[in-house]
Amino acid sequence: MSILDAPLTLLDGTDATLGELTGGRPALLVNVASKCGLTPQYAGLEKLAETYPGLAVVGFPCNQFMGQEPGTSEEIAEFCSSTYGVTFPLTEKIEVNGEGRHPVYQELTKAADENGTDGDIQWNFEKFLVSADGEVLQRFSPRTEPEDERVVGAIEKALG
Repeated sequence: MSILDAPLTLLDGTDATLGELTGGRPALLVNVASKCGLTPQYAGLEKLAETYPGLAVVGFPCNQFMGQEPGTSEEIAEFCSSTYGVTFPLTEKIEVNGEGRHPVYQELTKAADENGTDGDIQWNFEKFLVSADGEVLQRFSPRTEPEDERVVGAIEKALG
């Protein structure tokens, strides 16, 4: 099964696959949280989504890092919309590490970051750039800002 065939449920309860969300476009996939020191990265992610309409940005709320995503789906949606103007799709809360790791993250965590580190997600806001056909192109650490030149350069390369 391709990562694009992985079933997801959005915050509003709608079922979809990752492929349906990305719509045949390269994608930046990010595990997100509302109560983290890195939460302001939502603004940069939204800016990328607006600047590069050929790029799909998808957020995966996760509460596995010090309980930093405690809200309900409705609370997450309201916070992201009202605080950061988020328009890109967000899934229901998932697990990115451990036995309950979501199928999308079972594949993503096989990829190594710029330091050669693969495996478990380190923290909220770890970023994966995925090609239109579902291949992981690059993995970025949580502290790498969405608008960092390395991220932007990789996105522009993926968009051709």
